[in-house]
Amino acid sequence: MGSEYAVGWGTLALINAGIAQGKNRSGLMWFLASLLLGPIATLLLVVFEKLPEEGSTNDD
Repeated sequence: MGSEYAVGWGTLALINAGIAQGKNRSGLMWFLASLLLGPIATLLLVVFEKLPEEGSTNDD
């Protein structure tokens, strides 16, 4: 049963890395954080807003 748990936790970490990159955040940093925090990291990613693109300005 422990190996299924580890596979699920690792899969969640990969998913969180993808979500983080979609929000212009470091995928590697969030992957590592997700290995430690698991679903809490997912919650944080969902709550945090998307960062602005680098080099773009909001001079509307």
